[in-house]
Amino acid sequence: MEGDPLKKSLAWLHGVLQGKIGHGIETRVLQGLQVIHAERGFMQFGFIVPNVVSDVDGNWHVGALASLLDLVGAITTFSYANCVSTVADFNASYYSTEHVEIESRVMADKGKLIHVVVQVRKKGNGEVIAVGNLWMASNNLTIAQMSNL
Repeated sequence: MEGDPLKKSLAWLHGVLQGKIGHGIETRVLQGLQVIHAERGFMQFGFIVPNVVSDVDGNWHVGALASLLDLVGAITTFSYANCVSTVADFNASYYSTEHVEIESRVMADKGKLIHVVVQVRKKGNGEVIAVGNLWMASNNLTIAQMSNL
């Protein structure tokens, strides 16, 4: 596993999901996230938005959605670049909430800057309900150091 960025990125994600990495908010936001497919620079997930991250009307809280987009983008970037990256620019568009599928893909590599697009679609009909565009800047932090920020 030492040299395999995909395995390290999935281990990072599983650590977050189990509450062993991060501050706990990530664990609540990602509760029930399931990896469907993972390869270098591309990941697919299944997810049912949990009640704990919904508002009083049952809508997905936009802050929880942004946290999910950020973490999924960072994990995908790590699987591609084998380094922890910091978001340099984050733009999210949000339309609806449902039982969803999430797809994250590295779209461009500009050296120390990597562009990742995360799309959230309704399960079943594939309608795009949220899109996150993240430009990630590589840094020298480790996964353990990122967990303490």
